[in-house]
This record gives sequence, structure tokens and C-alpha cells, in this order.
Amino acid sequence: MILLYETVDAKRNEAFILELQRFADFELVCWDDWDEAGLDDLAAKLKGRTVLFRCRRPEAARYLENRGARLVNRAEVNRIANDKWLSFQLFQLLGVPSIPTYREPQEFPCVAKTVDGHGGQEVEIVDSADSMPAFASDAVFQPVVPHTADVRAFVIGDKIVGAVKRSSVSSFKKNISLGAEAERFALDSIQELQVLKIARAVKADYIGVDFLLLEDGRHLFNEIEDPVGARSFYQTHEENIAELLVRHIEKKYD
Repeated sequence: MILLYETVDAKRNEAFILELQRFADFELVCWDDWDEAGLDDLAAKLKGRTVLFRCRRPEAARYLENRGARLVNRAEVNRIANDKWLSFQLFQLLGVPSIPTYREPQEFPCVAKTVDGHGGQEVEIVDSADSMPAFASDAVFQPVVPHTADVRAFVIGDKIVGAVKRSSVSSFKKNISLGAEAERFALDSIQELQVLKIARAVKADYIGVDFLLLEDGRHLFNEIEDPVGARSFYQTHEENIAELLVRHIEKKYD
């Protein structure tokens, strides 16, 4: 099997890569050449292979899939998960509670975020039309929703393998990479059903599904993560998510 990363992300995720390679014979491929010629070379290398695709590159994923690579996750998952507007539309279609999301600000203050951002980057509270951030990508806008924490559910295939509650007293962003604290979280039955409904709708192999915990006990879905990081899972769970993912891939694709 092939494990595909961009070079910078491979260095940042070295521990997870080594864990994956403990449980399966993964050939690590680091790739940064995403123009047409580079994609042609990569497609020739990956044709007919099972590829754990750990890049945020929806167009490249589709290109490789159309030329015979078997991607985990498939290209459509990468497309939806890396576009916050498409993710919101999916939540609406499925009828799960989600943060109202718009292409233009509806009120101030509001939360502005790029459609393709991740890890808490390019997410800002905007107080007025005059203070709009100069994002490089298209943005979406959400109301400022008071909440106690956010939750990431980790899903492999048709199974929720764990969930983590993330909280921070210093920032409205609850990302582990930005210093938030994590603790193991038990989904209730409704949350579990809705998380699985999302994962099954996109036919995902391995994703994170994020939602906010509101002060009144309700929850609102926020984002889908692909590729999803596992640092908070390892901090809070005894299970090895790399092994769980490898077993899923072997069962489904070998």
C-alpha cells in the first residue's frame, strides 16, 4: 500500500506514519508537484494501488482516482470535507443540526473562516464590515455561537472508534494544535446516530466529525475533517487508531 503525504505534512506527522508502518507495509510517498505534469507522473505510480491519501487536494484526488488509483478516503470525501460550504450543505440535506452558515455576513459580530482552512487557521471573529480579514480563499460566515466545548468524533468505516471533547479558556478556537485541552468524550445516542449518518452519506473510510456543545445541552455540527489528525485521540484513548485504520483497509480493500 501507498501512504501519500505532502512533504511538510509528512514531517509533522512522522509519529503517526511510523505507527501505520508498524501494522502494514506502507510505502511512504511525499509529493509536492501538483501541476498537470506532476500529477501525470504520480498517477502512473499509483495506478491500481491502494493509497491512503493524506493530502488536502480535492482536485488532485479526483484526477488520481479517475486514472485508476484506489484512494482512502475517496475523492468525494476529500472534496466535501475540505469545503466548509459543501459540508454545511450536506448537514442541511441530512437534516442534522448545524451552525447556520452563509456566503455573506448576516450580522456582526460574526465568525469568518475560509472554506478550505483547517487546524483553526484563517478563522476570525469579525466585528464590522470594515474589519473583514483579507483571506486568500473564499470565506463563509457564521454567527458567534456561545458554547462550552467542541467535540471531534473519529469514524472508521461504519464505526465510531472514539470521541474527544476539546476546550480552551484562552480562545474561542478549540484546536489541539492551538493549545486547547482534550478529554475523552462519550457520545449520546442521538449524537452517535447523526455522526454515523454523516459518515455513511459520504462513504468515508476515516474522518473526523466536529460539533459544538451548547450551553443548553444541544449540539450543532460544524465541520468534517479529511485528512483527520489523531493527536487528541492518542492523548485520551488506549486503542491505537493507526492499527484500527489498517485493519479496516485490509478488510475492505485487500
